[in-house]
Amino acid sequence: MLTRLLFTFSLFAAALPVLADPPMTKIRVEVRKAATDKPVDRASVIVRFVEGRSVVKLGKKIMTSYQTRTNQDGVATMPPIPQGKIQIQVIAKGFQTYGQIIDIGEEEKTVEVKLNDPQPQYSVHQ
Repeated sequence: MLTRLLFTFSLFAAALPVLADPPMTKIRVEVRKAATDKPVDRASVIVRFVEGRSVVKLGKKIMTSYQTRTNQDGVATMPPIPQGKIQIQVIAKGFQTYGQIIDIGEEEKTVEVKLNDPQPQYSVHQ
């Protein structure tokens, strides 16, 4: 009986790191025009967790994808997301779409995004 109890306790102790909350990070995205460094308001910002530590907390799935828009100052803030590799995508009317995968390991991270003007269309008939 005692050995069974010790065995059960050792299994539970080994499972504790898996059951613990994964480290989270708060992300702040600042979006500006590349040419003038002015903020871009109402830009769509999508943040997705790509890979890293476990994203299940006691059987409940943790949100791993968020979408929001920037405010007048060109800033979008996200709720905490698991640390690891994340993909940030920014879409704004009149600008090239921005996308990048970054590795985040700190509790708070500010990502600066510079949007470029769209490239002129290319045609072989000119």
